[in-house]
Amino acid sequence: MSTLIAIAIIVSAAVIIGVLSFYFGKKQSVLRRLSKLKDKDILQFRTNEPTKVTGKVLHVHQPFVAPFSKRKCVAYEFKIQQKKSSGKNSYWKTLVKENNIQDFFVEKKGDMVMVKPITAPLNFDIYLVEDKTITSGFLNNPSPEFKKLLSKFSISSETYFGFNKTLRYSERILEIGETVTVGGIAKWKNLDTTVTGYNYSKIATLESGGKQNIIITDLPEAKTIKRKRM
Repeated sequence: MSTLIAIAIIVSAAVIIGVLSFYFGKKQSVLRRLSKLKDKDILQFRTNEPTKVTGKVLHVHQPFVAPFSKRKCVAYEFKIQQKKSSGKNSYWKTLVKENNIQDFFVEKKGDMVMVKPITAPLNFDIYLVEDKTITSGFLNNPSPEFKKLLSKFSISSETYFGFNKTLRYSERILEIGETVTVGGIAKWKNLDTTVTGYNYSKIATLESGGKQNIIITDLPEAKTIKRKRM
């Protein structure tokens, strides 16, 4: 009986840990916080009101080019990892991890809101869908494109003995023209520079403030979540 009880306790603990990991994970945290914000058309923005909007990504500056997919974007995250073994266990060691983000517009119904993420001090939380995954390893030779990317970071695809290393690359981007949902504190700012296709002297912005960070995601389910009462 004591053995059965011990097994039940271990299983229950594993389930609880799994549920907590899911609930407090980055993806669910972003969706949960977005659900507390009002979804509005841009011209309905009220100053200092927590607000969210879903629309199309447009660039403010020269866009980035994603490291592998070569698509134009305003944000990207990528990792290169190698599978390692330690006794009977294996794990993924991160060899390279890089992310970058720039100011961008969100366009909805012909109107635009500016988003200005800052990395120091960090004023935003972001969750991007994984867009690209590449792997290499046993009986799986890396493509020429993957080898070229690896060489850029001085990573060899082979071991000392000439066998393929087990490697993987993952890429997440916020592409120009992609649908994005952004939440933050609504503001109206005087427009100091000319924006092509925009004829107003003021522009809406979504900013951070107090405990409210800017929230950015391209998760499809972020478009449909309803506002929850506080």
